[in-house]
Amino acid sequence: MSKIQAPVMKNEYYDVTFEDLTHEGAGVAKIEGFPVFVENALPEEHGKIKVIKVKKGFAFGRLIELYEKSKNRVEAPCPIYSQCGGCQLQHVSYEGQLMYKRRQVEQVLMRIGKLDLNKVKIHPTLGMRDPWNYRNKAQVPIGEREGGLVAGFYQKRSHEIIDMERCLIQQAENDDVVQAVKKICEQYGIRAYNEEKHKGWLRHIMVRYGLVTKEMMVVFVTRTADFPHKNDILKKITMQFPHVKSIVQNINNKRTNVIFGDETKVLWGDEYIYDKIGEIKFAISARSFYQVNPEQTKVLYDKALEYARLTGAESVIDAYCGIGTISLFLAQKAKNVFGVEIVPEAIEDAKRNAELNGFTNAEFAVGEAETVIPEWYKEGNKADVIVVDPPRKGCDEALLRTILDMKPKRVVYVSCNPGTLARDLHMLEQGGYETVEVQPVDMFPHTTHCEAVAWLELV
Repeated sequence: MSKIQAPVMKNEYYDVTFEDLTHEGAGVAKIEGFPVFVENALPEEHGKIKVIKVKKGFAFGRLIELYEKSKNRVEAPCPIYSQCGGCQLQHVSYEGQLMYKRRQVEQVLMRIGKLDLNKVKIHPTLGMRDPWNYRNKAQVPIGEREGGLVAGFYQKRSHEIIDMERCLIQQAENDDVVQAVKKICEQYGIRAYNEEKHKGWLRHIMVRYGLVTKEMMVVFVTRTADFPHKNDILKKITMQFPHVKSIVQNINNKRTNVIFGDETKVLWGDEYIYDKIGEIKFAISARSFYQVNPEQTKVLYDKALEYARLTGAESVIDAYCGIGTISLFLAQKAKNVFGVEIVPEAIEDAKRNAELNGFTNAEFAVGEAETVIPEWYKEGNKADVIVVDPPRKGCDEALLRTILDMKPKRVVYVSCNPGTLARDLHMLEQGGYETVEVQPVDMFPHTTHCEAVAWLELV
């Protein structure tokens, strides 16, 4: 069989009309049905591209000129947007972003989930009133340039750090502390970690901020356990920022791009800071998983609670419960809640958070959801409602099979990846569930990430 020739050639120019966006935010044009992906292009735009790479079933292009612009195109306000890899959609109006995210959910539910959208209600994406300065955690790599320290996100497709003083999606308080800590470290000659040579000391500065409580934690991620000029540096930070309640050091001596190492120690203040989502208070440690957009987290969890349709008589299982955030929202209206999570530290946090808020109807277990929940089922423990909030890879097939065996009357699926949501909904639908509604929620404005909550009923 002869090899099919792609209808485009590398380094050639083409006039195209863009039809769609990929899940990474690139524009999609088709030349004789052959898809070409182009950064910074939007649906309904017409322009000239240069093909820069041709693969077996698709190609990549570079935008050369726009003849006709989308009504959703805006000027990105961030001065380093074209270099930085943190945001992908600042050149899209916020209304346009919400529309594209809903469309992304619709497309995968049809294509992968095989859902009939005439029967399933896909709501417009729930966005923010002010979609800027929302991130409550700054996690910034540190490097060196021309004898000084630089702090910022990595450049697109590289490990070159873009030095920045302000990030428009970070809370301003975090930016202030990161810049101040960087300058204090410079004053004492602190050396940044060099990943190529595996030398230097300071790898990352992380700052966590409680939006409601205004409490702040500073975390130094270092290559070695020593801390040069520790007392002087800590004194300067606490004098300059009285709302800092905790300063922590995490030691990561491995050659890795994973941020945290295994050892964490409190240098000053408390092990935890606190914040609230709605009426529920949470203790947050250096390594706790805590949603970075607390305003939209409440929107997301309120929707999950609404879809659970609790009357106070139900037993609920919360798979992938983390530090108990969704579990405690559910515990407000459920008879009892059983949470499971693979990370032991997260379960300790969940138990602490339940005690902190006076919940006696929430219990937590360590282990894989796909292992623990089947064991509960064998022991005769059944749930009226199961809530899942899995990582990006979606639910393990063994967990989905247990749900189908257990037959709770209702499943609420909280997803950070529409593609795996669609795949898992398809399996649940084949096993006797019906998807009633799906609500996209914009947790990360100006990025391509989209969360969604799905409500399923046993037929």
